[in-house]
Amino acid sequence: MYKSMYKRELLKEIKEAARSFRVISLLGPRQAGKTTLCQMAFPRYRYLSLEDPDIRQYALDDPKGFLAENCRYIILDEVQRAPHLLSYIQTIVDKDKLKAQFVLTGSHQLELGQALSQSLAGRSAVLSLMPLSINELPKQSKQAELEALMLNGFMPGKHADAIDKQRFYRSYFQTYVERDVRQLINLRDIVKFETFIRLLAGRIGQLLNQAGLANEVGVSAKTIGDWIAVLEASFILYRLPPYFENFGKRLIKSPKFYFCDTGLAAWLLGIDTVQQCKRDPLRGALFENLVIIEALKSHLNAGREARMYFFRDSHGNEVDLLIQQGRLLKPYEIKSAKTWHSSFLKGIDYFNHLIGDRALAGCVIYAGDSARNNNRYTLLPYAKMGHLSARPFLAS
Repeated sequence: MYKSMYKRELLKEIKEAARSFRVISLLGPRQAGKTTLCQMAFPRYRYLSLEDPDIRQYALDDPKGFLAENCRYIILDEVQRAPHLLSYIQTIVDKDKLKAQFVLTGSHQLELGQALSQSLAGRSAVLSLMPLSINELPKQSKQAELEALMLNGFMPGKHADAIDKQRFYRSYFQTYVERDVRQLINLRDIVKFETFIRLLAGRIGQLLNQAGLANEVGVSAKTIGDWIAVLEASFILYRLPPYFENFGKRLIKSPKFYFCDTGLAAWLLGIDTVQQCKRDPLRGALFENLVIIEALKSHLNAGREARMYFFRDSHGNEVDLLIQQGRLLKPYEIKSAKTWHSSFLKGIDYFNHLIGDRALAGCVIYAGDSARNNNRYTLLPYAKMGHLSARPFLAS
């Protein structure tokens, strides 16, 4: 039996999906633990990585021969390296009709997602694994103070091997640029790309101005758009769209972006120590990033679509996070302050008044310790996001 030091919340959903689908597809960023999780869920399956040059070449040169040898209960890692295999896999699973016959992993959601929708629609469960949630962290990491939590990030390998955070994220980023970015685009100027991503880290939670970024980096707005698409496709960035209806007001329709791991964002910003983080003007943005991605993980780990948004109008009324539950909307305010203040409810009250009976009681997630719950709102310390009896970001 394959064992891991982490109890991943997605494991239950993978096993449930394996009872119904012929193919299990697991997407997520590199080093998020996809291979380990698949080997935990399917310990008797044969494992092959298409990152291995010999295996990949065989799959590319002779896909029928490759799958003839490897067509029963197999894990194919980083299958986006040979996406043409999916058409052949479709033929095999349609003939054999076995449950969970293939388990596929990939770290490029654009390449693999498009191929899955074309070849394996209705045959494959498509799940996403993000880095560790707060609840999945080792006990000593989970209990660290907020700034240490954000700086150390949530990558399993970093915590399992106790790697220095600066060394880990420097290596992670260099590997990402060399392996993933160069595979997805013809990157001519690495320096400009690195400048771009560091500038983006300084704009966490802000409305994106592509033209402004293009001027600062010295490339076209189209190039900025292409680079953002690459960062999203490889699970470096998460796009939070605005929520808008015909409220009779001018609403903001540009998205916000967050990093899928706060440790990488902090490294890109050059924030090295807890004391530096406490003084840094972007501490609040990193905290907002932490909460937004924790909400995303709650949904993905339960196998649910993350129907998440933010709200802002032209008068400055804003809600940091909205989660849609059917026709209802639950607003969240995210505050890095450690002390409660009634002004935290301003945006929640405005939005709930705006949408009337579709509003759910709001929630304020903050850096303090006290919690309370009433008919109007819930006050939730960030440290309790991961271990409430009912997940705070999911409908009960």
